[in-house]
Amino acid sequence: MSIPEFAAATDEDATAEAAAPEPHAPAAHSQTLSRGIRLLEILAETDEPMTIVELAAALVVHRSIAYRILRTLEDHGLVIRDSAGLVRLGPRLAALARAVSRDLQAAALPVLTRIANELGMTAFVAVLDRGEVVTLVSIESRQAHATVAQRPGTRHPLQWGAPGIAIQSGLNASEWAALGHADARRSEAGEVAGIGYASSHDEVIPGLSSIAVPLLVPGESPAALAVVYISSLHSPADIGAALTAAARAIIAELS
Repeated sequence: MSIPEFAAATDEDATAEAAAPEPHAPAAHSQTLSRGIRLLEILAETDEPMTIVELAAALVVHRSIAYRILRTLEDHGLVIRDSAGLVRLGPRLAALARAVSRDLQAAALPVLTRIANELGMTAFVAVLDRGEVVTLVSIESRQAHATVAQRPGTRHPLQWGAPGIAIQSGLNASEWAALGHADARRSEAGEVAGIGYASSHDEVIPGLSSIAVPLLVPGESPAALAVVYISSLHSPADIGAALTAAARAIIAELS
């Protein structure tokens, strides 16, 4: 990236830094960095590559600003453009993602593989991230005739779905209050300790069912071990029991 481009891309940040607050005052944030991260989130939330015009509209900025942000991300391999100029996430993101909760992913993968193939479902670990549930790692069954894709990075509100309910069940009062949710905790979260699992149907994705159990690993974000499926001959109780045993195996591996 040329020096003039770099200067133009950082003008607004330089202005913010020049007006930096006194010590102990709330720290100013980088608007350019925030927009760059938001651009990555927008691309992660869509299934199709996007044009610069579409990205600028989604960011609510002028196209020239979106272009400068895009060029910076492109230089770092975080996004790429095809011959038609369409933008999608780049391969460098995959390398960065592998470092997120590396130990948890390594411990979970063989367990997820076993569960997915035994139950004929897509198995995944979801973690709490700023009041949302984010898929960390997932495995699709090799045995099922039809599988459900649950891509890493997929996110949905904590109030939706079995993984959200399972995560809620593992939060104490102060942890829940710290999230700042206007809504009360799901009533089903209080039932997880008794029945051993959370369940949902038609909540996150229409027509799909999910069952989840809490996955509380010291040093990691609150998480859930879950499966998602279209239909099954297994009872929810049997699925819940299999997931509970699998969660214990993951925790034991990390202990």
